[in-house]
Amino acid sequence: MPLEERVGRIAAWAELAEDEAKALGGAMGLSLTRADQMIENVVGLYSLPLGIAVNFVVNGRDVLAPMVVEEPSVVAGASFAAKLARAGGGFRATATAPEMIGQLQVLDVTDPWSARLDLLATRDELLSLANESDPVIVELGGGARDLEARVIEYTPAGPMLVVHLIFDCRDAMGANAVNTACESLAPRIEQITGGRVLLRILSNLADRRLARARCTVPVEALAYGDFAGEQVAQGIIEAYALAAADPYRAATHNKGIMNGVDPIVIATGNDWRAVEAGAHAYAARSGRYTSLSTWARDAEGNLAGTLEMPLAVGTVGGATRVHPTAQVALKILGARTARELAETIVSVGLAQNLAALRALATEGIQRGHMRLHARQVAVAAGAAGDEVTQVVERMVAEGRVRPDRAETILAEMRNEQL
Repeated sequence: MPLEERVGRIAAWAELAEDEAKALGGAMGLSLTRADQMIENVVGLYSLPLGIAVNFVVNGRDVLAPMVVEEPSVVAGASFAAKLARAGGGFRATATAPEMIGQLQVLDVTDPWSARLDLLATRDELLSLANESDPVIVELGGGARDLEARVIEYTPAGPMLVVHLIFDCRDAMGANAVNTACESLAPRIEQITGGRVLLRILSNLADRRLARARCTVPVEALAYGDFAGEQVAQGIIEAYALAAADPYRAATHNKGIMNGVDPIVIATGNDWRAVEAGAHAYAARSGRYTSLSTWARDAEGNLAGTLEMPLAVGTVGGATRVHPTAQVALKILGARTARELAETIVSVGLAQNLAALRALATEGIQRGHMRLHARQVAVAAGAAGDEVTQVVERMVAEGRVRPDRAETILAEMRNEQL
């Protein structure tokens, strides 16, 4: 569709108000004044493309996924993979309770093992104290859920006691709530242990807040050109196998997953750096870095994929409620809760993984990617309007998608018009 028609279709789908539709084009989006209230030393705004991944069915619901990303082929890849998964019923996703972990580091404890037992004995008192730090979230059904304590005997700073506060953040990402709760516990923990509390901060390894997605793709849906469906399915499984066994491949494999995850996290105003940190730490939880996803054949011979990862995202608070376009993105998604948002995000991550593995198992990653990348190359060379398409077509036909070639083609085209 032409650009204006696309925006109109999305506005109708999500029932956007006029101002909300304008936010997609930047007219009613983030202003310099508001930006100056969000971070320090503001001097301007920086824009990235916002695209829509289509064809998604998540838990039986049709979903349009807004993705903020600068890399060509990401939105197209996710959309195509979602179409493949749609043939098998789409994505089935779940998310655990939105529980985050707050850490308190206790130093200078004479007997850390006894201090650990003293803390566990006062668990209920400490949980009540933590809940006093945020009565609003408690009223919404969240708050302190549990207290854990462990001794780390050998560190560069000597033995220490680490306390974990398990805190249900409801529909918030939860960093501020958890950090505030940890601060409120520090004086009492020092009294109980006789030690000194230094760090009081959440952990981004949110392994109590997991999102899981699975999909099934009929083998016949994987057929492509000269590649039979069986061949493609086997290639995807073999490509996954290398990521499962080799951290050098796993890093790139998981980056492909995050190509689907991060753009939605960014679009909805969530902390993509926290999500990245949690994902990669989770991938290494066994002591060896490995794949976040799995691919195999099910009992009927279909291709079956799963993805499990920490996803600490929210629909309230922070930039999510300050940035006008983030609010529009949430409305387009139709995610009413943080758990629904996480379920959509993990599904798009699995779709992106499928798209990359399918490309690698067939024509290679570069053929489709370079065609889409060629538009950026043409624009960077100075092409405008209809020139972009012409330069792209010639570079792709020649198999030479390079800045110098784009400049040469553009100069030749303009000389012919003189």
